[in-house]
Amino acid sequence: MKLLIACVMLLAAGAPAEGRQHIPDSLALLNETISQAPRYDSEKLAEIRSLNASIDYSSPETMFQGYSRLYEAYKSFNYDSAYTCTEKLFAIAQKLGNDSLYNDAKIKQSFVLLSSGMFKEAFDSLSTLPIRELAPGNKAEVYTLLARCYYDLADYDNDKYHAPGYNATGSRYLDSAILLYAPGSFEYLYYNGLKHIRSGHIDQAIQYFSRLMSGSSLTLHQVALTASTLSDVYIQKGETGTAIVLLVQAAICDLKSSTKETTAIFNLSTLLFRQGDLKNASFYIKKAMSDAVFYGARQRKVQLSSILSLIESEKIAQVEAENHRALTYAAGLALLVLCLAALVIIILRQFRRLKEAKAIITRAHQTQQEINARLMEANKIKEEYIGYFFNGNSEVYTKIDHFKKNLEKQARDRKFTEILFLINHFNIKEDKDELLKNFDTIFLKLFPHFIESYNDLFEASDQASPKEGQVLNTDLRIFALIRLGIHDNEKIAQILGYSVHTINTYKTKVKNRSRVHNDEFEARIMEIKSI
Repeated sequence: MKLLIACVMLLAAGAPAEGRQHIPDSLALLNETISQAPRYDSEKLAEIRSLNASIDYSSPETMFQGYSRLYEAYKSFNYDSAYTCTEKLFAIAQKLGNDSLYNDAKIKQSFVLLSSGMFKEAFDSLSTLPIRELAPGNKAEVYTLLARCYYDLADYDNDKYHAPGYNATGSRYLDSAILLYAPGSFEYLYYNGLKHIRSGHIDQAIQYFSRLMSGSSLTLHQVALTASTLSDVYIQKGETGTAIVLLVQAAICDLKSSTKETTAIFNLSTLLFRQGDLKNASFYIKKAMSDAVFYGARQRKVQLSSILSLIESEKIAQVEAENHRALTYAAGLALLVLCLAALVIIILRQFRRLKEAKAIITRAHQTQQEINARLMEANKIKEEYIGYFFNGNSEVYTKIDHFKKNLEKQARDRKFTEILFLINHFNIKEDKDELLKNFDTIFLKLFPHFIESYNDLFEASDQASPKEGQVLNTDLRIFALIRLGIHDNEKIAQILGYSVHTINTYKTKVKNRSRVHNDEFEARIMEIKSI
C-alpha cells in the first residue's frame, strides 16, 4: 500500500521516470508475494469454512444473510461456489415469497456470470430484472453490471466496428449508475474515473483516481481495482514504467485478498512481454492462467491463451537465436571435431568390418566343419547299412530259394507230410531276431559310445543294461532308430514288430525316467556322435 501511494504521489508531481526506477523492486516484491500465495489462499479458505459454519438455519431470513456473506467471500474467488450460493439464495427468496430478496439474488448471480465470461447468460439474467421497481442501491448495481457487460464485450472484440458502440452503450449505463451513487463514495469516484477513461478524457480520469488514492480506507480489493484501472491511463499516455508499477501493486493486493477473477497480473504480463522481459512475462501469465482456471473465468482463459502462445513463441525464438550464436562461435572447433570424428569413424568402421568378416569366415568354417562331419557320418551310416542290407537280403534270398526248391521237390513227389514239416520248421522269428541282432551290431559299430552317452541322461538306477545275449534292448533299439533319423513311430513299430501304441509307451516311460526334460530328450539323443 505504501509503495502504491508513493507511486501516485510521484505521478501527481509529474515524475514518471521515477516510477520506472521502482520496477525491479516492485517485481521482486510481487515474486515474493506469489511465493506466499498458498498461505493467503489457505487463510481465504479458512474464512470461508468459518462463514459456512456460522450460517444460522433457524429462519429463512438468517439463512439468506448467511449465504449472502458466503457469496461475498466466493464471488471473486470461485465461480462454481459463488453460483451455488446464488442458487441457495434463490430458493430461500422463493420460499419466503420475497421479490426484493429474489432480485438481490438475481443481481448476485448476474455478477458471477459476467465475471466468468458468460456474457449471454449475464445479459439474459439482467434483462429479467424489473429495474424500475428496484431500490436505488440495487438499481445502481444493475446499471453498473450492464456497463461492465458492454465494456467487456468491447475489450473482447477490440475492433473498430463493434467496440465503439459497446463502449458508448456501457458509458450510458454507467451515467445512470453514477447518478445513484453517493458523491464522494468509492463507487462514485471509481466509476466516474472509468467512464472518463472509456471516453478518452485521461486528465479527468486521473483526478478521480487520485482522490481515491489519497484515501486510507480502501480495502485490498478496492486498491487493486483502482491501481489496475489507473494503469490503463498511463498505458495510453505511453508511460509504461508507471503502468507496470501500478499493475504490480494491483497484483499484490489481488494475491493478498485471494482474488482470482482479475486482470492485473495478465495486463502486467502483456506489458513486460512488450518490454522484452520474457522471463517474468512467462511466469506471470502462467500464474494468471492458473487463477483463471481456478475461478472458472472463460473469457480470461481465451485472452490468456493468445498472449501465452506469443510469449512461449518468443521464448523459443530467443532460445533458437542463442543456439544460433553458440553454433556460430563454435563453428571452427566443431569443424575440427567433425573431421577428427570422421577419421575415427572410418577407422572404427574398417576395424568393425574386418572383425565382422573374420567372424563370418569363422562361422562359415565352423558351419562347414559341422556340415562335413554330418556328411561323413551320413556316408558312413549309408555305407554300413547298404552293405548290411545287401548281405542280409542275400542270406534271406538264399534261404527262401532253398526253401522253395525243397517245397517244389516234395510237391512233385506229393509228399505232403514233408511239405507240412518244412513249413512248420521255417522259423521267421529266429530270422527276425537275427536281423535285429545284426542291426544292433552294425549300429554300435557306427556309434560305439551310444550306450554310454544314452546312460548319461539317466540316474544310475535307471540306466539301460542289455541282458546277456542282447546287444541292444528294446529301449536302446527304439532310440537307436531315432538317432539314425527315423522319427516316425509307425515306421519304428513296423521295423521292430510292435504296435504304435507300444512304441509310444516305451518312449514315454524312458523320457519320464530321464534327468532331462521330455521335450529335450530326443534332441540330446541326436547329439550323440558316431565314430
